[in-house]
Amino acid sequence: MNHPVLAGIDGSACSSAAAAWAAREAELRGVRLRLVHASPPLPGSAVPVTAVDRLHHMGERMLRPEVADLIGRHPDLEVWGEQADDAPAAALLAAACRAGLLVIGTRGAGGFDGLAVGSVALRMAAAAPCPVVLVPQRAVDSFGAERLGTGGAAQVVLGFDAHHPVSEAADFAFSAAEARGAPLRVVQAWAFPAESVSAETLVVTEEDRATWEDQEVLQLSDALRAWQEKYPQVTVRTDVMLLQPAEALLATSRGADLLVVGRRTDPQAAEGRLGPVTHAVLHHSRCPVAVVPHTD
Repeated sequence: MNHPVLAGIDGSACSSAAAAWAAREAELRGVRLRLVHASPPLPGSAVPVTAVDRLHHMGERMLRPEVADLIGRHPDLEVWGEQADDAPAAALLAAACRAGLLVIGTRGAGGFDGLAVGSVALRMAAAAPCPVVLVPQRAVDSFGAERLGTGGAAQVVLGFDAHHPVSEAADFAFSAAEARGAPLRVVQAWAFPAESVSAETLVVTEEDRATWEDQEVLQLSDALRAWQEKYPQVTVRTDVMLLQPAEALLATSRGADLLVVGRRTDPQAAEGRLGPVTHAVLHHSRCPVAVVPHTD
C-alpha cells in the first residue's frame, strides 16, 4: 500500500474529476498522489525546440493549478505533477508499473460528443499492470467533480463469479468498502443450465429454478467466506440474479461509489483484452469502475 495513486491529466473535465477522485483515494490509503500529463513531441523528423518548449509550457500551466487545487482541498496529502514525452497511453502504462492504482477519466480532451469511453481509457483498463479506476463523464455530469464519490450512504459493488473468482478483485472491493466504512454488495449473475433449455424442455419448473438458485447462493457464500473473515468490519450483502452479468451490474451499481470488476489476462495476447461484460459496464456505468487484473 506504499505505492502512490496515479492519475492522468489532460485538461478535460473528466480528467479533473478523476484527479479529485484519486486524491480522496490516496488520502484513504495514506499514500502520495502522482499526476501525469503527456506532452508527446509533434510528428515529424525535425521538431523545432521552440515547439517542444511550448508544449511543456502548456503542460506546466495545466498541471500547476491542478496540483495547487488538490493540495488546497487535501492539505495533508503529498501531491506532485510531472510531464512525460511519450504518447498518453505509453506514458501512463510506464508510470503504472510503479503505482498501486491508476485513475483516469473515461473520456479525454480529444473525445467527441457522444463518446463514452476513449481509446486511452480502454487501453489502460485492458493492459495496465495495476488496478485501474475509470471515472465516467456521466458521473461528472450527474454529481460534478467536487461531489463525485463523497456520498455517505453509497456502497461499493463487486461483480463476482464464484465459479471462476478473481481473488484480486474481491480483495480490492472488500478493502475499498472497509476504507470508506461503506457496505459491500456482491453481485453474481447466473443462468439456467444449458441442458435445461431445449426444444424438448419448454418449461422450467419453479422447483428446478429454486434448486439451481440455491446452489448458486451456496457456492457464492462459500467463495466469499475467506474475505469476510479477513474483513470482519465490512457489511456484505449478496445478490444472485437471473440476468445477464452486465445488466445485473449496471442495475445494482446505480448510485454506488464504486463498481469493481476483475480482468483476466490472456497469456497468448501481447496485451490484456477486456471481456464483453467489462466492456459493456465501462460504456454504460454512471459510477466509477475499478478494473482489477488477475495475476496467475
